Amino acid sequence: MDRWRARKVVIIGAGSVGSTFAYALAQSGAVDEIVIRDIDENLARGQVMDLAHGLPFYPNVQIHLGSQQDYRDAHLIVMTAGSKQRPGESRLDLLQRNARIIENTMDEITGAGSQAVLLVVSNPVDILTYIAQQRAHWPAGRIIGSGTVLDSARFRYLLAQHCSVDVHNVHAYILGEHGDSEFAAWSMTHVAGIRFDEYCQLCGGCSEWQAERARIVETVRTSAYHIIDYKGATYFGVAQALVRITSAILRNEKSVLTVSTILDGEFGLSGVSLGVPAILGEAGVERVLQPELPPDEKAALNHSAEVLKQAIEQLSQR
Repeated sequence: MDRWRARKVVIIGAGSVGSTFAYALAQSGAVDEIVIRDIDENLARGQVMDLAHGLPFYPNVQIHLGSQQDYRDAHLIVMTAGSKQRPGESRLDLLQRNARIIENTMDEITGAGSQAVLLVVSNPVDILTYIAQQRAHWPAGRIIGSGTVLDSARFRYLLAQHCSVDVHNVHAYILGEHGDSEFAAWSMTHVAGIRFDEYCQLCGGCSEWQAERARIVETVRTSAYHIIDYKGATYFGVAQALVRITSAILRNEKSVLTVSTILDGEFGLSGVSLGVPAILGEAGVERVLQPELPPDEKAALNHSAEVLKQAIEQLSQR
């Protein structure tokens, strides 16, 4: 009989996203051990103490400050750390600094002999996921990004609000870059198995559906900007998305989620990581699903991939 092994998650980064994720994960019951690391050890220590004081109210879980050695027996490592854009700094300069952070972190993880799945959350998530895989040379499915899981959740929420139906009965996906070139896969959108266009005809509650479609997608695409304008950062929604991804991996659920994964011929694309529907299990991405996309959505996916490839090419030239 195999020896029992704790479901252990190491969170790199104790800022707003990392700490909120740790808080949500502690309450989920999906994990036995949560480890927090940060370059600012006092921040990490404070977050651990604050979280640990709630242990009497959580499902049984251990929470503690981590070291590089914790990578060795982790099931999942979640990368939330990254630099923020400085005044006058270009997006490419920011990307270059975050790329170095990812590369140094991957050297530590591989140096510890880790067999974990890596989940990248730091932005730009699709590019940093690709950089992590290039540095580590792990199987592509073992390094994933949070992709468009949160974008898809926002999409489902807005559709449910528009149609006055339970969000759990709305199935919808945002694909491509987690960013401005993402797009809605309307061909894969349905309510309780009814294709969305057909559902709207049955409902009869929307006279200007095409304009409403465009408004909903634009709201999804710009949601993060508005939240950041209002309160400085997004962290509640992404923390819940990360719990969902974590549960799928630790519980070997075979869930279909639009994580960012490196493609090798799927959808006719290679050498790029972006959000596509994928089956998630204990080893990460087990299989990328390839639904037949209509020409406009296939073109949108190709455009998103090209945007990301150009950014990677610019980075390699610096």
